[in-house]
Amino acid sequence: MARISRRKLLRKGGQAAFASSVALCSSSPLVAREKKPSVKGVDYYEKLGLTPFINAAGTYTVLSASIMPDEVQAAIALASKQPVNLNELLDKSGEYLAKRLRCEAALVTSGAAAALVVGTAACVTKGNDSAILGIPTDMSALKNEVIIQKTHRYGYDHALRNCGIRFVEVDTLEQYEQAFNEHTVMAHFFNAGEGKIGREDWVRVAHQHGVPCFNDAAADVPPISNLWNYTQMGFDLVTFSGGKGLRGPQCTGLLLGRKDLIDAAKKNNSPNSNTIGRGMKVAKEEIVGLVAAVDWFLSQDDAAMEAEYRKRAERIAESLKSIATVQTQVFVPAVAANHVPHLLITYDQNRIKITGAEVMEKMREGKPRIELNPSTGEAPASAGLPGGPNTIVVGVWMLQPGEEVIVAKRLREVLEAAISA
Repeated sequence: MARISRRKLLRKGGQAAFASSVALCSSSPLVAREKKPSVKGVDYYEKLGLTPFINAAGTYTVLSASIMPDEVQAAIALASKQPVNLNELLDKSGEYLAKRLRCEAALVTSGAAAALVVGTAACVTKGNDSAILGIPTDMSALKNEVIIQKTHRYGYDHALRNCGIRFVEVDTLEQYEQAFNEHTVMAHFFNAGEGKIGREDWVRVAHQHGVPCFNDAAADVPPISNLWNYTQMGFDLVTFSGGKGLRGPQCTGLLLGRKDLIDAAKKNNSPNSNTIGRGMKVAKEEIVGLVAAVDWFLSQDDAAMEAEYRKRAERIAESLKSIATVQTQVFVPAVAANHVPHLLITYDQNRIKITGAEVMEKMREGKPRIELNPSTGEAPASAGLPGGPNTIVVGVWMLQPGEEVIVAKRLREVLEAAISA
């Protein structure tokens, strides 16, 4: 068969040439790949000797946070099939998310902690190239003091300190007003923290001094409206985890807020080289996955989600009510984080001779493996409820359909065995 040149094919475009081109295309490796039957995935958890578990704990990072809805998984799978320019994807996804979440600008990051890093870097560097290159070791010409309530110091301080800042702690509104000076670069607020200074006053005082406010609200959806409540309240930057209540990829986060600061955060972020955020890469699949998760989450209903979680908790409680001395209570943590129904179980240890911590361990060692909320065996500090070694806390919101029945059965077995012991 005579070879058909590309130029001749484009010039003439006749029927014979078209038929030949179809034949050539049909034998191409790309088309051949497309015609292959779907590939069945290998269960690498099993292959690696790992035992998955039923998540009766919550969206904790160490427990791999949430399971993504089918719509999100499908979007990720589709996005994985083609390459795109990451900067273009970050720009377009940010524009889309900003419209959906009612703020000036948005950036998908590799988690809420990464958003804390690049958001703080944005406030410190203001997008200046030499400052971006110099932090955190060369801070000589940069403002570097971040005001924070003493009660808001937490396990994510390091994300901010990566940028070369130092914290200035305050307790009262008066101390806060007096803490601003020529070195102040940012005021940081932990949304689920307790303190004497509320959100509105925190924003108001900072803005009086021309200083941006950053709100870490990582675990603070639902309710859905929190996705825009804090930017509309006046916070210049707000972060949410993508892998918790939003049910997106675990290694994603949202950074929302002022366009100039989001633009500066981008300059400090991957895929830009020689920046503090270079190692905090977020893949194309994860960016698309978070956008899909936001779309999914905005289609949900707060009341319907809460009703479903209460039903799960009540099913477990009903299964345990006939066990002597067991008492149950459905509660919602008083703080903003994980603000969804949980189940509190208490009992008389004189009758049921086991601690909550021991219950947790037996649930973890059983088949199937089940993880309980880490507040088990201690007081649910944020709920104002009775606590102690005779408490069990069940986080029901990450359970898959029907898993509450399995959790109830195993809890009953463990508690009844402790009575007979």
